[in-house]
Amino acid sequence: MAERRRDPRLTPARDDLAAEQLRGVVAAARYAAPRWRVVCVAAAPVTATPDGDAPMTTQLLMGERFAVYEDAGGWSWGQGARDGYVGYTPSAALEPVAGPDDAPPTHRVSALQATVYERPDIKSRPVAAAPMGALLRATGGDGGGFVTLAERGHVCVQHVAPADSFEPDWVTVALGFLGAPYLWGGRTVAGVDCSGLVQVARQAAGFDCPRDSDMQEAAPGRDVAPGRERRGDLIFWRGHVGVMLSPSRMLHANANSMTTRIEPLAEAAARIAAAGYGEPLARRRWPGRLARPAR
Repeated sequence: MAERRRDPRLTPARDDLAAEQLRGVVAAARYAAPRWRVVCVAAAPVTATPDGDAPMTTQLLMGERFAVYEDAGGWSWGQGARDGYVGYTPSAALEPVAGPDDAPPTHRVSALQATVYERPDIKSRPVAAAPMGALLRATGGDGGGFVTLAERGHVCVQHVAPADSFEPDWVTVALGFLGAPYLWGGRTVAGVDCSGLVQVARQAAGFDCPRDSDMQEAAPGRDVAPGRERRGDLIFWRGHVGVMLSPSRMLHANANSMTTRIEPLAEAAARIAAAGYGEPLARRRWPGRLARPAR
């Protein structure tokens, strides 16, 4: 019997190598147990091939865990723990941890971006810029408005929240990205794509969220009739997703304006159709919570 085709974006399997947990499920020349890593840079690129010139498919954010099945030539191939996305990322962007739950984060970045300072002083030099959704491990506070990080540096208390807390409204989070530049594969305010915007905002509110727009379209939810959209509904085209703010207005990161903007749905739909992407494929309303809290 032919092996059922699996999505390579979510299945850590190649012809020559697959994750040990897929033994007997997929065919591969060899299998490997995961070696766990944590992202130690602000945002690490993920690509489908181990090539610095390859298009970025997504990003891993600081503090996210990554299960590595191969480390070769400066590239680590594996699977992100947060959304299950598979790909290659620079090995230098990762640090080893004992397991997926080792040294758990104490805080998450709740601002669009949190500056990591060398010292607990806003006049000291910044050493990193941790994006919204980054997971941080603190050793405590200094009592002066900073949280001291276990790895290095200090962040302002106004820019972080407890790791087990969530934002009350994911659409408000998404609106905070208004004006952020468009970046294929991006998940930060420095550059974000359409589905990355949805994912980061949903995760900030405590929801699991798939990475790509076709995955999001297939996520549990119900169809919404045209003209019946409401705030928080999603509208999908081939390769694109927007967040409805009302039955007539939509927020989306898009390559037409190369920014995250609000525009009338009718205007956006006409332009997208004229560009050859057709009519909307679906209008979806997600349930209040997906499979599990996104941590």
